[in-house]
Amino acid sequence: MSELDVQIPTAFDPFAEANAEDSGAGTKEYVHIRIQQRNGRKSLTTVQGLKKEFSYNKILKDLKKEFCCNGTVVQDPEQGQVIQLQGDQRKNVSTFLVQAGIVKKDNIKIHGF
Repeated sequence: MSELDVQIPTAFDPFAEANAEDSGAGTKEYVHIRIQQRNGRKSLTTVQGLKKEFSYNKILKDLKKEFCCNGTVVQDPEQGQVIQLQGDQRKNVSTFLVQAGIVKKDNIKIHGF
């Protein structure tokens, strides 16, 4: 009989890397772009999760001018400041934010049908 390789159990935590990422070292802040159905065929596009250092009013002004739609900045108690635009502008807003250098493409999540 040959010698068996004996493995001594150690205190290995398989979730150690995941917990280290959640601690704030590598967290990703996502920008969520959603669509909300109003009445009939009317809809709203909402942009949530932009960093606090950006001026929401200036971004809104550029978005309104670029896409020929109306919009507003709403203060939500749970989500903070949210930009609302008329119509389905999800793809337009995501390309605008990437081209302007406000958000990286990996940090954008588009929700909706």
